[in-house]
Amino acid sequence: MENRLLDQFNNVITSQWLSKQIEESYTPLIPRELFELAYHTCNSVSMRNIYIKQSTSEDQGGSKAVFYSNSKKFTAIEALDNSLKITKYFTEGTTGDKVVSEIQPLLKKRKDAFAKMDDDMKSQILKSILVERKLDECANLVMLKGMNRRIYFAIGDARESAAVVPIFMEAEGASLVQLALNKWMETAQRLEQEHNFPENLVPGILKNLTQIKKWLLDLISSNLDK
Repeated sequence: MENRLLDQFNNVITSQWLSKQIEESYTPLIPRELFELAYHTCNSVSMRNIYIKQSTSEDQGGSKAVFYSNSKKFTAIEALDNSLKITKYFTEGTTGDKVVSEIQPLLKKRKDAFAKMDDDMKSQILKSILVERKLDECANLVMLKGMNRRIYFAIGDARESAAVVPIFMEAEGASLVQLALNKWMETAQRLEQEHNFPENLVPGILKNLTQIKKWLLDLISSNLDK
């Protein structure tokens, strides 16, 4: 599967572009929790997730995510051993100031708010961010015209992950979101499973996924920023 953006990021961007970075200590959270909060805080409707790797342990570093934005900037989130690092890569004539002026203070605020929540609410927010990641994975697979089988399972994962989260299922608009996910699951299921996702269906599914993502980002942020 061609992933030109990720190749470009690994081979050119990290060594040749300008960058700005911040680090945030995990305390009082564990690495997985802060990584998920950072994923959500860096994410937006105009961002595409082109890489995600989860650490095998919730208590240790090793997780990494890479975003590409429609302003042609890259953002890397890395869970190190003792802190979380976020790096914004940008070209001459542009800036990565937002990571310092907006992302860092918002992440600190959300880290403090999350630490004070009860375990049930923490769990629901983390599960909602998991749905956010699954939607991003699905959108990236569609843009790469990945295999129909993989897209079918990615949509199914998002739908099933959402079904067990009360703040998701009880939110206004949740039934429409589930209907849309069902529709695309059925569409993907009818396609040849080992073939690549057809070009003519790409605009429709991306439009729907973008609408759902916006709705979900707003839902998660409203629960984090109360």
